[in-house]
Amino acid sequence: MKPFLKLFCCSLFLISVGSCAQQDADIFNKFESKFYEIDGYKINVETKGSGDPIFFLPGGPGNSHDYMQGNFGQYYKTNTVVFFDWLGRGKSDDAKDPKEYSVEHDVELIEKLRILLKFNKISLVGHSYGTVPAQAYAIKYKDNVDKMVLINGFHSGAMWQANCDSYNHYAKTHFPEKWKRVDSLRALGYVSSDKELADVYASFPTKYIYYHNTKLKQNSPKEKHRGWANDVYVSIIGKDGDFDVSGSMINQDYRKDLKNIKAKTLIIAGRYDGVSTPEFAVQYKTFMPQAQFEMFENSGHNPYLEEPDKFYTIFSSFIK
Repeated sequence: MKPFLKLFCCSLFLISVGSCAQQDADIFNKFESKFYEIDGYKINVETKGSGDPIFFLPGGPGNSHDYMQGNFGQYYKTNTVVFFDWLGRGKSDDAKDPKEYSVEHDVELIEKLRILLKFNKISLVGHSYGTVPAQAYAIKYKDNVDKMVLINGFHSGAMWQANCDSYNHYAKTHFPEKWKRVDSLRALGYVSSDKELADVYASFPTKYIYYHNTKLKQNSPKEKHRGWANDVYVSIIGKDGDFDVSGSMINQDYRKDLKNIKAKTLIIAGRYDGVSTPEFAVQYKTFMPQAQFEMFENSGHNPYLEEPDKFYTIFSSFIK
């Protein structure tokens, strides 16, 4: 849901936690951008550490790598961590043609970076939309993936659509005063990518979308950066993607292939997630029975923020 994803990247929240959490106020200064030319575009890549490589895949689609780096950057102490900006996002170049923004292109970017960085096998950690290219990559390039962590993700375009429907029903029934404005604009032909409708849609409380606990604060880079690319979101999810998912996303469906993924996999969900709702998240237990599934009972869309001690204990044990 684009307006909230935009709000998410601009005002992600972060809690101060104990030794299990991987938070460091100075983490962004410990990484340097290096630009690799891929398919004629400069792609921003930031790596650090030694040991088994982990690629961190941010969500959106439209987010830069920064929030993943802010929450997982400290793993450079045990692994080679790789943070990068997809084409058209963060510090990476924009595409000449919006049609180049797609799940398929993001999958191929992972593979091209793996080759450029000379890694044999990699581990993938995807959050939200980042779980989509992660799964597609693990299916297509099954021998190249060691481990995979899917944090509050989506197994199909159908799941993305169902979650949009679920949230819209909740918003309509719990905030009917606001929803009247949504209905009136849609009756006039406005779609979710139009500013007039996006502004109204973004006014719904984030508590019912991303956070169970809204009293959290986040570390963010001090330097100017592009945290959100709306054109990418519209290209991949569709111009009316908060109501009618289209674009590259609607064609994704990994359900029948998940059982064949070779990579050892950890799947994480949040009980109060309004984006990747539990109704659909628990379906992973059926489609991917070989995976480790963990439900975070006091979290929304970002368990690493809301239940950090539990999250990083499970994550660290798995990734090692």
